[in-house]
Amino acid sequence: MSPTTLAAHPPPAATPPSPVAPPRRTRVLALPEARWAAAALALFLLALPLDLAGTPAWSWGPLYAAVYVTGGWAPGLAGVRALAARTLDVDLLMVVAALGAAAIGQVRDGALLIVIFATSGALEALATARTADSVRGLLDLTPATATRLTAGGEEQVAVEELAVGDVVLVRPGERVGADGRVLDGAGEVDQATITGEPLPVAKQAGDEVFAGTLNGTGALRVRVERDAADFVIARIVAMVEEASETKAPTQLFIEKVEQRYSVGMVVATLAVFLVPLAFGAELSDALLRAMTFMIVASPCAVVLATMPPLLSAIATAGRHGVLVKSAVVMERLGQVDAAALDKTGTLTQGVPYVTDVRPLPGAGRDEDALLSLAAAAEYPGEHPLARAVVDAARTRGLPVPPVDDFTATPGLGVAAVVDGARVAVGSPALLAGRTGPQVRTAAAEVAALQAGGRTAVTVTVDGVPAGVLGVADRLRPDAAATVTALTALTGTAPTLLTGDNEQAAARLADGVGIADVRAGLLPQDKVAAVREQERAGRRVLVVGDGVNDAPALAAAHVGVAMGRAGSDLALETADAVVVRDELAAVPAVVALSRRARRLVVQNLAVAGTFIAALVVWDLAGHLPLPLGVAGHEGSTVLVGLNGLRLLRDKAWHRAGAEAPKPAGRLPGAEAGRCT
Repeated sequence: MSPTTLAAHPPPAATPPSPVAPPRRTRVLALPEARWAAAALALFLLALPLDLAGTPAWSWGPLYAAVYVTGGWAPGLAGVRALAARTLDVDLLMVVAALGAAAIGQVRDGALLIVIFATSGALEALATARTADSVRGLLDLTPATATRLTAGGEEQVAVEELAVGDVVLVRPGERVGADGRVLDGAGEVDQATITGEPLPVAKQAGDEVFAGTLNGTGALRVRVERDAADFVIARIVAMVEEASETKAPTQLFIEKVEQRYSVGMVVATLAVFLVPLAFGAELSDALLRAMTFMIVASPCAVVLATMPPLLSAIATAGRHGVLVKSAVVMERLGQVDAAALDKTGTLTQGVPYVTDVRPLPGAGRDEDALLSLAAAAEYPGEHPLARAVVDAARTRGLPVPPVDDFTATPGLGVAAVVDGARVAVGSPALLAGRTGPQVRTAAAEVAALQAGGRTAVTVTVDGVPAGVLGVADRLRPDAAATVTALTALTGTAPTLLTGDNEQAAARLADGVGIADVRAGLLPQDKVAAVREQERAGRRVLVVGDGVNDAPALAAAHVGVAMGRAGSDLALETADAVVVRDELAAVPAVVALSRRARRLVVQNLAVAGTFIAALVVWDLAGHLPLPLGVAGHEGSTVLVGLNGLRLLRDKAWHRAGAEAPKPAGRLPGAEAGRCT
């Protein structure tokens, strides 16, 4: 029988993963800023008709006073504290301007300024809260209690009370309460909420499980291996919670400018007030013009232009499985103009599978018989290749006979007695020192498989070569599309950085459209490759998953770790984590970052135009205070709302649409495998 591949034998269908409730969203009125802004607005709306109707001042005056208190106490207090630290805050300037308007009889206009300013602050608080919602949605997946096994039976304890070494029982239908390793039992665990895997994963003794994943069938006894604070979910959350507290470089620059601008604005306001007085202007007119100038020249809209788009982008990316650690990272993602990708676990799934079964002529066995023998010998083994061989036999529905006298030799393979014959499965080194036609034929098959980028596994029966198996890693279904999208976004094709051999690397690169291949690299070599591109003026995005990728992730302009197979070191070193393990999310988040940067530029243009127009109007003519308040604070609300546009799911889908798809299937990418 001629050799064939296993592409025609797809794995059996599995039940779809159970749905997960969407993360809770912060209610607007749950925010203190929103409650104070709503109270100020309600009081203003009560006072305004009374004021306009000409009723006595005692009927609407206290209401306006309450508006000043409810909407202005928090920014006023923050401004006073900043002033005590020798920093002039824009918040304080706005409150002073409102009080100044009230002092010259423009109580209604000052109250309107307070209401609009408080609303702007509430919008910014809402953007930050929505970012935190996506993080809390992950924490909510972890159950509050777990069943801990003790010498006397079992007990229900809070997850936070679990210690490393405790053993917990996870029954069918329950969520795993801790990160740990299965001691005994078997089941299928839905890990979609953590890794994005669409199908439940079979778990048995020795397998790792994660807190928050759902056990479908079979009871599991799990030994806890991490404290609650170190669970995968908790570590990812801790990395992302810093996002709303960090400032992107653009924001930091604006804040530096703001300090100088605010001082200059105070000086200019005094000049606008004092110069007309020196030329005989009325005190009230000069003060009104000065207060109007202070309001319209304040850089509130400029300050608010930066963070809402970046924080909204972080929140949206988090809801779609990409956890960006900070606003700095979100901004940098949009700056990248080169990409470097790891191979195993990044472009591939990091799970080997059998691609070829090649019985040798004269061995007297067909493909199914050869695979059945190999699977029987490998069945007691723990090596990933052993699981690949056993899975291949099960996929074909082949029997796996029991074995005796199993032995494993590190670096060579395994051996066992199967149906009275000694079967050895492992490295081609098993053939070393042997001669004969069968050995030469086996060596030729090994060379052919290795030339095609596969790992060759030899099978001998009673010392005589019986066949050779080809094993390869499975290409991610979205690998080719990701390479195409990154090429379009950065203007150059990504570089492949891998420690694998040149043949395997070249075969994969050809399948996904990468020309620049760096194979056989040690961790320091990957760093050197990144530094080389940076010296050429590139801002490099590195995507990886393993410990050997961590130095390159740290050296890159932006490092992104794949969450499913990512090592602890890679997750901690990377600037962003693809939690759902969807490679196509990488170009999508880059495109989203670029949309956020475009919104920042739009906001700065809008804010600058409004400020310039209002200042010219006030200095060259007579700008009514209500129009100054409405124009300036209206621009602040406008840029705030513009930044919140990225909170919508449509923003993520649009970003994904900006990442072009390959025109057709690329060579070697069919059936989703790396050949």
